[in-house]
Amino acid sequence: MRLSPADELAEVRAEIARLRLREAQLKDRLLHAPLAALTGRWHRIEITQQITRHFDATLLPASIRDDPAYWRERLHHVIRTVAIPPKSAPPRPGWPIRRNLPLPDPLQPRPWH
Repeated sequence: MRLSPADELAEVRAEIARLRLREAQLKDRLLHAPLAALTGRWHRIEITQQITRHFDATLLPASIRDDPAYWRERLHHVIRTVAIPPKSAPPRPGWPIRRNLPLPDPLQPRPWH
């Protein structure tokens, strides 16, 4: 059966999340592995360190950080996947069977014994 684009997107995102988790586990394992473990059958791992610069707006004075002249608004699309609960089948006519019979008292003797 073909998946709808909504269902396929949800599955792709779940797979990406699973792969990201696995990548993090493997990275952690490789960072602590002996050198011999960094070579596989088809690939080898090279570990380097790199320094990058990041702008930290929280270090700016509040007068600049909160000034609307320094802010820009951008429109972007947010696509969320929301699971739809499974639909329950409509009840069959007459189901469940309801009987207005009195329940037997287990402490009383049965008339047929």
